[in-house]
Amino acid sequence: MGWLRVIAVATLLATSTPALANTFEEAVALYDDKNYNAAFEIVRTLAEKGNKDAQAMLASLYETGRGTERNMSQAVNWYAAAATQDHLGSMFALGMIYLDGTSGTRDPERAREWTERAANAGHVPAQHNLALIFAGAGGAEPDWQRAVTWFRKAASKGFADSEYNLGILYLEGRGVDKDITLAGEWFKKAALKGLPAAAMDYGVLVFRGEGVRKDEKIGAQWLLYAANAGNAIAQNRVARLYANGRGVEKNGIEAVKWHLIATKSGRTDAWLDSFAERLGESQREEAVKRAEKFRPAAPKVVLPKTN
Repeated sequence: MGWLRVIAVATLLATSTPALANTFEEAVALYDDKNYNAAFEIVRTLAEKGNKDAQAMLASLYETGRGTERNMSQAVNWYAAAATQDHLGSMFALGMIYLDGTSGTRDPERAREWTERAANAGHVPAQHNLALIFAGAGGAEPDWQRAVTWFRKAASKGFADSEYNLGILYLEGRGVDKDITLAGEWFKKAALKGLPAAAMDYGVLVFRGEGVRKDEKIGAQWLLYAANAGNAIAQNRVARLYANGRGVEKNGIEAVKWHLIATKSGRTDAWLDSFAERLGESQREEAVKRAEKFRPAAPKVVLPKTN
């Protein structure tokens, strides 16, 4: 399951009070214009006067080194100042800093405490990351049932990573009874939001007909989406689909193209190596050209929605 680190000014500002002082709005505008030095001067003054939104932004500037020298000690202090005034983004930021040790010291217990405070107050990324903590992130012994509870809370708000992780837990039977049908439903929700890993896993289920109606063509479309988005496993699977003509029209050049792309990403395949060797020289050269032109990007097409 992927770790999601969501520390950004946009996240922090999302919990701001509705009526912001003009000077703080000016700081936000300056930040958006990448005039970090000027933004820093404004929010520092406001932060010292107790404005929690300015404190959060000042902490972010110290954390990223924008408008000032990077200083994690100052970042933690200002995040803490805002967090004690119930600024949800700052609570979450503190939790992540203590979890990954970017301040110099890891503190899993304080990480969980701050993340849980934000999660209980409805901060969706905090709910997702709290679930990851209960799933063992940071080295703690997994508590799968509590992980499921928090993934479900975030998933109920449409958080794609939590939807995907719920699918994984149902697929593996961790914290819940194993249920491939429910796994497929959660994978589909996340896949429809464009999450490559979910598209890949949902595509596999559809292709095989596990928990959903079998349809090799539609399964291949999901795998192609994930492959184009940069998922190495999907790239390898797509290469085999083209080599065998399963779900797609058989195409040796495309098979080798995707094999080369997957191999570059660390996903080797001896069978496809042999397949490539049997291809004609001109076809291999064309496959190499196509592979070299490839740049991962989610296709700008309507995702397949059947099954």
